Amino acid sequence: MRDTKTLEQYSKNAQKKLKEMNLFKSLKKEVNVGANGTQDYVIKKGINKGKIAKWKSIQKQTSAYQSEIF
Repeated sequence: MRDTKTLEQYSKNAQKKLKEMNLFKSLKKEVNVGANGTQDYVIKKGINKGKIAKWKSIQKQTSAYQSEIF
């Protein structure tokens, strides 16, 4: 005897899952990269607390620090 009830239930669940996944993909919104200064680093301690550190100044500081070590 074939187990058609289980196979039909599996097929319905698979179709439902596929439909949910497609709906989820289509409703996703793109993230606005760099909005509101989210890409820059905000200094958390010290006299410059709350200021946004620019990448060039951070790069200079780290290269100077590395040259002192070696």
